[in-house]
Amino acid sequence: MARIAVGGFQHETNTFAPTTADYAAFESGGGWPPLTFGDAIAPRLDGANIPAAGAIDTLHAAGHSTVGLAWGAASPSAQVTRDAFERIAGEIVRRLADAGPVDGVYLDLHGAMVAEHIDDGEGELLARVRGIVGQRVPVIASLDLHANVTRAMVARSDALVAYRTYPHVDMAATGERAARLLCDVLRHGAPLAKSARTLDFLTGIPSQCTTIEPARTLYALLERLEQEHGATLSFTPGFPMADFPECGMAVFGMGVDEARIQVAVAALRQAVADAEGDFHLDLYLPDDAVRRAMQRGAPGAPVVLADTQDNPGAGGNGDTTGLLASLLEHDAPGSVLGLLIDPASARQAHAIGAGRSSRFRLGEISGVPGHVPLEGEFVVERLAEGRFTCTGPMFHGFRMDLGPMALLRRGNVRVVLASVKCQAADQAMFRHLGVEPREARVLALKSSVHFRADFEPIAREVLVVAAPGPAKADPAAFAWTRLRPGLRLSPHGPAFAPAAA
Repeated sequence: MARIAVGGFQHETNTFAPTTADYAAFESGGGWPPLTFGDAIAPRLDGANIPAAGAIDTLHAAGHSTVGLAWGAASPSAQVTRDAFERIAGEIVRRLADAGPVDGVYLDLHGAMVAEHIDDGEGELLARVRGIVGQRVPVIASLDLHANVTRAMVARSDALVAYRTYPHVDMAATGERAARLLCDVLRHGAPLAKSARTLDFLTGIPSQCTTIEPARTLYALLERLEQEHGATLSFTPGFPMADFPECGMAVFGMGVDEARIQVAVAALRQAVADAEGDFHLDLYLPDDAVRRAMQRGAPGAPVVLADTQDNPGAGGNGDTTGLLASLLEHDAPGSVLGLLIDPASARQAHAIGAGRSSRFRLGEISGVPGHVPLEGEFVVERLAEGRFTCTGPMFHGFRMDLGPMALLRRGNVRVVLASVKCQAADQAMFRHLGVEPREARVLALKSSVHFRADFEPIAREVLVVAAPGPAKADPAAFAWTRLRPGLRLSPHGPAFAPAAA
């Protein structure tokens, strides 16, 4: 049977975010498994909802052997540092060269990585891998739904396969689909035909959720077109926070019949274009959201407030306090906010001890202009070490290590502190500190969409809140400088025009 090289390098880059991703960010993982090499990759990822885990299991079940290269991921942030990119990409390429002849390569990539010195991190990595294995060895990669798919990524791979759900409950399943496609290519021995087309507008990530319209209908159409035309299709709405010319939406497909692939891709692309206006999503100001949540939330049916613009899964640091300030001002009964990423305050809580109170200066570490830490007296209700396993559909099987954690309370408002950046997308993050999310009346979550997989089933309703933060819900709010001219910055919104020289 075949010998397949397996590696991964995942980062979602918000070029407007306050902090970069250095090598240490990949070593810790920030909620993802830590940077891992060689034979240790398969056991490290085993059982987790991660593309490489699904791919490895599928390849082994088909009788193939795998050669581990390197696998790493870090929380979304600003650019990957030159040092981190070169060290991790260098390990992947070096280990691939040292492995000797392989029959295929599978890579677990994100698709929206920007490094300090390279706009298209994945395109560059694929070029380096192709330089080792040549043109005849198939190279197939799985991608995040938020990939900004570039011409180089399409040209330098044999196939790209993206997630179809947001929240990303199908990460391992996507790795499985990519591995099955690689097995098919190896079995038939012929390259796949490819087609890719881009769209002319950006849309905020909250409106890309696949449990709501228009994405729900578009992905259903994708699957019908796929069956009709014998294609492997993907639609990536893009990550609209990366300031480089190829940021944006794409539709692409692979298969054996080039004409049918082109027809399928064109049809899906047209459907996305026709749905442009449907991507508009209403946003709430913090005070309006809190007042509505207080009226409608109840134990057993909480209202969920998505603090989307400080989402650690989109480049925020999880440390802004705009929504928390509104909760405290209204003393919202039965309210819980998390995760507030504040290592110093978590250490302070551990030093004070459970059951005692102290004055804290919470959050605002990353320096959003005009904002200062929220000061006040809080009771330390509970403490925890931050190590637990997630149980929800999105992060199922993730073994978290979020450092010292604490539960603070002032009046009716409780705050879950963590020390390592990670978005609030799993109920286990709250239960670890004795908070049962279903019993709250108001749940304020630092997340954009991923929380929906585990929290929407218990929620009376979900409100997307535009509190201050670096992960803008409306792409038109960013100070773009490098997009391709004419790209609309929001659905039916203004087009980007470069500043005059």
